[in-house]
Amino acid sequence: MKIEIKKKGNYLLEATNESGLKLILDNSADHGGGNGFSPMEAMLASLPACSAMDVISILEKKRKTITNLDIEVIAERSEEHPKVFTSAKIIFKLESPDARLEDLERSVELSKEKYCSVSTMFKAAGCELEYECILID
Repeated sequence: MKIEIKKKGNYLLEATNESGLKLILDNSADHGGGNGFSPMEAMLASLPACSAMDVISILEKKRKTITNLDIEVIAERSEEHPKVFTSAKIIFKLESPDARLEDLERSVELSKEKYCSVSTMFKAAGCELEYECILID
């Protein structure tokens, strides 16, 4: 895996992966940026994204219909530098005509315990993870 970073502005950075896809990163608005994800926002976004891919795959294997899947993550960071993530709550909201809450909960469980590399990295760094599942029928 390889990512290239190019400076495009004051703190504005462009990350390019091996496929040529780009991600814009920047400092926060209160620190002279605001035109892209901060590195910590990008890291936090990868947590529910990784788990979402697992959950979608598992639900599809169960032949469940996914009308919509929204995931929210709320995180806390330490007060002192380096301001690492100390906890995060990931809320899965699945809209499906044929899935049960148990299907979603089991999919999330498999993701967090077996498949999601990002959540494993967060846990290894000492970040406490909490999960909530909501089914909208």
